[in-house]
Amino acid sequence: MLAGISADYYLRLERGRDRNPSAQVLEAIARVLQLDDDHVAHLRTLVAESPRQRRRRPRKETAPAGVVKLVDSLVQPAFVEGRYFDILASNALARAISPRLAVGGNQLRDLFLEPAEQALHPGWEDVTECLVASLRQAVGNEIDDPRFIELTGELSLASPRFRQLWARHEVRGQRGTPLRIDHPQVGELTLNRERLSIGGAEGLTLVVYHPDAGSSDADKLAVLASAHLPAPSAHIRLQESRA
Repeated sequence: MLAGISADYYLRLERGRDRNPSAQVLEAIARVLQLDDDHVAHLRTLVAESPRQRRRRPRKETAPAGVVKLVDSLVQPAFVEGRYFDILASNALARAISPRLAVGGNQLRDLFLEPAEQALHPGWEDVTECLVASLRQAVGNEIDDPRFIELTGELSLASPRFRQLWARHEVRGQRGTPLRIDHPQVGELTLNRERLSIGGAEGLTLVVYHPDAGSSDADKLAVLASAHLPAPSAHIRLQESRA
């Protein structure tokens, strides 16, 4: 017996013969398997009572105009990512960190298939593990989403590492955490990575990198900014000289 569930019934669930277990059954299974909150939430989405609606066309994700302006105004590297880690907006300093953080790029594809992006991350294995687990959480039970099918199909064919991680069925949400980067211009630096949900834009996240104040990482980021950010216009310099 598994927390009051017979072995026969558990076997039916495992083999897909019963697709509508009650909430109490799910809670019992989660408790016995010692699942964390992320895994429990994912388990619930897989057996949600509401029927999935098949999407015949990819759902286009667009960063709100106001958020794009905000990203451009930030002095720290910042970008907006979609549900499947597509880059929807980014500022110049984010692109100075990685040219692949440009609109139209995809972090998953770049991390698994682009050697230049892999070289930026000394902790590449940990980063890829985190992203794949987060992708599975984001998808939930909507596995018929054309964008999901396209992306996971491409990566499964092209990357043994992705196939290995996807087969684990890990589910984990991303949270604020330090990120180590080995930049070709300024060397190694560690930046805090904050991920902020965007109100009114389901599935979109604002990502901001920032160094600890007064650290050598802050100095390196300032050097990178001075090399990549546009110089003030002549009009602005004239106003500053008069001040």
